[in-house]
Amino acid sequence: MEENDLLLSGIQHFAFCRRQWALIHMEQLWAENVWTADGHFFHQRTHDETLTELRGNLLITRGLRVRSNRLKVTGVCDVVEFHASPDGVPLAGRQGLWQPYPVEYKRGAPKEHDADELQLCCQAMCLEEMLACSVPEGSLYYGEPRRRVKVIFSHELRAKVEDMLSAMHQHLQRGHIPNVRPHKGCRACSLQELCLPKLNKPISVYDYLNAYMEEGGL
Repeated sequence: MEENDLLLSGIQHFAFCRRQWALIHMEQLWAENVWTADGHFFHQRTHDETLTELRGNLLITRGLRVRSNRLKVTGVCDVVEFHASPDGVPLAGRQGLWQPYPVEYKRGAPKEHDADELQLCCQAMCLEEMLACSVPEGSLYYGEPRRRVKVIFSHELRAKVEDMLSAMHQHLQRGHIPNVRPHKGCRACSLQELCLPKLNKPISVYDYLNAYMEEGGL
């Protein structure tokens, strides 16, 4: 990991909650709950770099480390499948040409927001830079429905990844921790006791004075 690199996994945190990302990646704070612990267990096999499989025209790698010099981001892919293809790229120690296809594993079900898609797209953009190839699509595997969801890496999705990484770099350079913006996802966040969204919620001058008067301050 180079100096000033962002962790690729952080893009999912940033898309979900910018304050959560800052507490984890800038303040180095972390706390477990039942969902994060279950997620770690779910990912154990996918991050085992020793588990490489060749199934005919399909090569499956796990825990593949990737980096983009242009985006200044680094991370680990859960699974990258390489499909034998005349449009693919050569791989060291392998005959023929292979087309990369990233697969990110998620414990739960598909989400309303696009944090998972952004993380997967960022992986693809790193693979493209490292292998000098095009990676047009990949998949998200969700543990609850036990199925894959195909993701097309559109120009719009790629642009959103770049905008988000740029914002992350700016926060990091400024040392800025975003303010609390409570939302329904706070209830399931493992950092709830560290973030204290209710205590940090901004209060208007009008509400403050009313509360002060009710307590006999005036």
